[in-house]
Amino acid sequence: MLELDKKVFGKITTKEIIGADPPEIPDTKDNLEKELATLLAELESTSKQNLEKLFEDQKSVEDHINSRPGAMALAQNKIKLFNEYSAKYTQRIKEKLES
Repeated sequence: MLELDKKVFGKITTKEIIGADPPEIPDTKDNLEKELATLLAELESTSKQNLEKLFEDQKSVEDHINSRPGAMALAQNKIKLFNEYSAKYTQRIKEKLES
């Protein structure tokens, strides 16, 4: 069973990604966009050690969200959208780690 109240992207929880509410467009997309901006801003003052932890934590969250990709009742379009934003975030973390 998935932890529905687990925060998976800033303040966004599992149930917001896999559930019917909020709708993908515009709500979920807007929420992901706002959280991405906040998370990227926070990266600027994050140490390399914490960046490594954030990277591992985000990869773990991606596994958590994608643990049941074939379940038809889940909002597949929102899971895909989450994966896109999560990839943007992990890419930025990676770039900061390499700089």
